[in-house]
Amino acid sequence: MNYYFRMKLIKQGYHEEKKSKFYSYLYRLNSFNEYKEVLEIIKKKHKKANHHCFAVICNNETKLSNDSEVGSPGRIINDYLVMEKLNNHILIVSRIFGGVKLGQGGVARAFRKAIENLKE
Repeated sequence: MNYYFRMKLIKQGYHEEKKSKFYSYLYRLNSFNEYKEVLEIIKKKHKKANHHCFAVICNNETKLSNDSEVGSPGRIINDYLVMEKLNNHILIVSRIFGGVKLGQGGVARAFRKAIENLKE
């Protein structure tokens, strides 16, 4: 049987900051609406996550979400996609809260670290 995989996991990463766990995933997409499927996959994988922040750039459409997290992580994620010239991609960072508030600056740094730790 031939299976056509529309979206593909390219890289993933992990960062821990003061007991909070940050999981990052970079997927390649073929169409903009595939981001919803990828987001559901990640939400099922990390059911305990308090936030699933993301940015998607596909076919000149852009969407980003902070998912009620402080520190504008959606913008940070989007900036990474733009800087790396990644069109047709979604980057999601899921945070499992560890009980210690990081503040806006700490959250922003932790999201950047989770992105920096992306590996194939």
